[in-house]
Amino acid sequence: MVAENHLMQNMIQRPVHAKKYRVMIVDDEQDITTVFRIGLENNQFIVTTFNDPIEALSRFKPGLFDLLILDIRMPGMNGFQLYHKIRDIDDKVKVCFLTAYEEARGEFKSSFPFLEEVKCYLKKPITVQDLVKRLLDLANS
Repeated sequence: MVAENHLMQNMIQRPVHAKKYRVMIVDDEQDITTVFRIGLENNQFIVTTFNDPIEALSRFKPGLFDLLILDIRMPGMNGFQLYHKIRDIDDKVKVCFLTAYEEARGEFKSSFPFLEEVKCYLKKPITVQDLVKRLLDLANS
């Protein structure tokens, strides 16, 4: 419990300078989306979260988000499938894939050849400070 509290405090840190980017987070684990939302909002991001990829897709609109954080393994639709469908709607939105697993991009390359262009893969657990840095790097790329 002490380790979890320390991790939560480490993940919900105070602002690192950030322009107000609009971020959509999709992860089937509600505690992950909650911690990331709080941490990113504390760093001046505008955050919308979903725990169901199908709902996220149905509510996605072109130009609504600058950045996506998509969990790779989710029930109903994985993060790669979701990103493929989102790209059909908005090909300008940038993505970071998130996973707790040791997945290789090669595992999905044959089904999703567009993954060559993706530059942001995040491994859980990640601190909010590191998440903010990676998102800012992605936004400015």
